[in-house]
Amino acid sequence: MLGQMTSPRAALGRVFGSLAVRNFRLFFVGQAVSLVGSWAQTTGVSWLVLKLTGSPLALGTVTALQFVPVALLTLFGGVLADRAPKRRLLVAVQSIALVQATVLGLLVAWDVVELWHVYALAALGGAVMAIEVPTRQAFVIELVGREMLPNAVALHSSIFSAARVLGPGLGGLAIAAFGTEATFLANAVSFLAVILAYALMRSEELHPSGPSPSDAGVLHQVGQALAYSWRTPPVMLVFVLIAFLGTFAFNFTVVVPLVAEFVLRVGPEKFGLLSSCLGLGSVVAALTQAIVARASTRVLLGAAFAFVGCVGLVALSRSYLLTGALLFAVGLGAVTFTTNANTLLQLTVPDELRARVMSVYFFLFAGSTPIGGWFTGVVAEHWSVPAAVAIDAGLAGLGCLVALGYRGRHAAAFTT
Repeated sequence: MLGQMTSPRAALGRVFGSLAVRNFRLFFVGQAVSLVGSWAQTTGVSWLVLKLTGSPLALGTVTALQFVPVALLTLFGGVLADRAPKRRLLVAVQSIALVQATVLGLLVAWDVVELWHVYALAALGGAVMAIEVPTRQAFVIELVGREMLPNAVALHSSIFSAARVLGPGLGGLAIAAFGTEATFLANAVSFLAVILAYALMRSEELHPSGPSPSDAGVLHQVGQALAYSWRTPPVMLVFVLIAFLGTFAFNFTVVVPLVAEFVLRVGPEKFGLLSSCLGLGSVVAALTQAIVARASTRVLLGAAFAFVGCVGLVALSRSYLLTGALLFAVGLGAVTFTTNANTLLQLTVPDELRARVMSVYFFLFAGSTPIGGWFTGVVAEHWSVPAAVAIDAGLAGLGCLVALGYRGRHAAAFTT
């Protein structure tokens, strides 16, 4: 009887175990607030561009411009993260992001915004992401240590996913009630939460890995990460998958607004709810992975195939409810895939290379999005939105088959 009474507490302990660490709690809360604001702004940017231009290609272009700096700068951002104190670096780049959101909000509020403003600020946001994301991902292990890392990575994914539920929905409601500028100004305020969280952390409770040697040149340090990744099959498997799926299957900021506007023909509230369906599936997957608290290449591949298959079904749907259900399934597959990928990398890579290898991961994941976003916009502009989504799914599926073949050729290197 006692075991039955304590089992729910034990289950909660498995899900939220890393929240027992004070610094991670601060990180968790700060990120939760900030990411809700970021997803609300993403919704606002997509809606603003469509209303300014009515063009799928323009939407694809703004996504591309946001991620071009990621492609150009992420690998160097990983070197910087391995050299510099990560917490200070994160405060600096989040402060720049606060300014970017404020400027965009004021331009819209004063009714002087033009498309080139959106393009330029999207590029600035991409430069911030190129440094912030690999630094933040490598910082998680410094918050909790290796033993709690799988649980912490899953919970980190859960707040990202929960923000994807709340942010677009709140963004759509804010646009309808107050105008598009509300999403940008709210995001600016949300950055204060994450900056405060970093400021309140206790340095003596961190698990610093120590900076990498700085006497080697930047290009040499980037080369070290690339060489390590090439000769390590578990890392290369993740990179093969993330290159294809990051390019062709993770273009949610382009695909969901295009489906909402040109296939389902719904307004901002229902557009926001579609994105929330995607995020709700992501939350369920992230919490499930927090309970499991381990990573597996078999689960990684299975989730990749399921995720891509559901994206393909979205291309066939003409029903709002069915599309929402499919996006829920897409979220399930996407976060199961990314949580396993992130955890496998962080547990495989040595401390001194972690931020650089994670920067390669982010380069392949987000740096390839300019290609995918532009490609999706071009196909949608000249053919149709369903055709663009279907072709994206087919190319991502090809990547899954390539990865499956790679794992088969290097089977001895894999234990899970």
